[in-house]
Amino acid sequence: MDMYMPECSGPELARVLRQMPGHVSLPIIFLSSETDRERQFKALEVGADGFLTKPVEPRRLVAEVSLRAERMRTLHALMVRDGLTGLFNHNTIMQFLELGVANARRDGRPMCFAMIDVDRFKRVNDTYGHPAGDQVLMALSRGLRMRLRESDVVGRYGGEEFAVVLPGVDGHQARGILDALRASFAEVLFYAGDATFTCTFSAGVAAFPRFAGADTLVEAADLALYRAKRGGRDRVEIATAADFGPGGREGADGR
Repeated sequence: MDMYMPECSGPELARVLRQMPGHVSLPIIFLSSETDRERQFKALEVGADGFLTKPVEPRRLVAEVSLRAERMRTLHALMVRDGLTGLFNHNTIMQFLELGVANARRDGRPMCFAMIDVDRFKRVNDTYGHPAGDQVLMALSRGLRMRLRESDVVGRYGGEEFAVVLPGVDGHQARGILDALRASFAEVLFYAGDATFTCTFSAGVAAFPRFAGADTLVEAADLALYRAKRGGRDRVEIATAADFGPGGREGADGR
C-alpha cells in the first residue's frame, strides 16, 4: 500500500489491520515516494514488513511480495498446525467448530463434533517407547485425513486426543463414519524393534442442534467418549442428555 492515500494513510490502515486477529500475519509493504528515513521508520513501527521507495523495479517488487507471501504461509502453518501430526492445533479446531455451529444454525442443517482418544495410550508409551507412541498418533492422523471428507475438519485436541467437525451429518451418520475408521485403524500393525502391536480408539459424538453451542458440543462429546471408555473401549458412542447426569465422568482413569 502507499503511505499517502485519500481519506486514510498507509500507517492508519496498517494499524487497523494489525488489530484484527485474522490479519495479524498478513504481510504489509509500503510502496511510496517518501524518502524521509524517519517517516519510513515510523511507518514500519505500526506493523509493516517492508518499505519500497518509488520508482521500483518490477522484478524487485515481485520478488519482495513473493518472499513475504511465502514467509506468511510458513508462519501461518506454524501458528495453526500441530507440529507432530500436521493436523490443526487445539485453538484452530475450536475456531472451526464455532464456524461450523454458526453455519449449521444459519443453514438449518445438522452437524456433529467428535472426540477421539487412543485407547490405553500410556501403556503403548510405557511398553514400546515414545517413538512408537508418536508412530501411532501419526498413523491415526493420516487415516483421519485420508478417509474423512474434504468438508470435514480434523485437529489434534491434545495429547492422544483428536477432534473432528463433521458438517451436514446427524449423529447416527457420524457414528457410522467413525465406526468404519475405528475398524480400519484397529487393523494397522505397528512395529517397535522386534515387537509388533495394534491399537484401537474410542470416540464420542455430539450432534447439533441437540447440543446447540460449541462449548456444549465439546462437553457432550467428551462425556460420550468417557461412556465409550467405560463400555469397554474400541467403540463409538453418541452423546445423550443422560451423560450429564450423576457419574457421567466416572471411570476416567486408564483411558
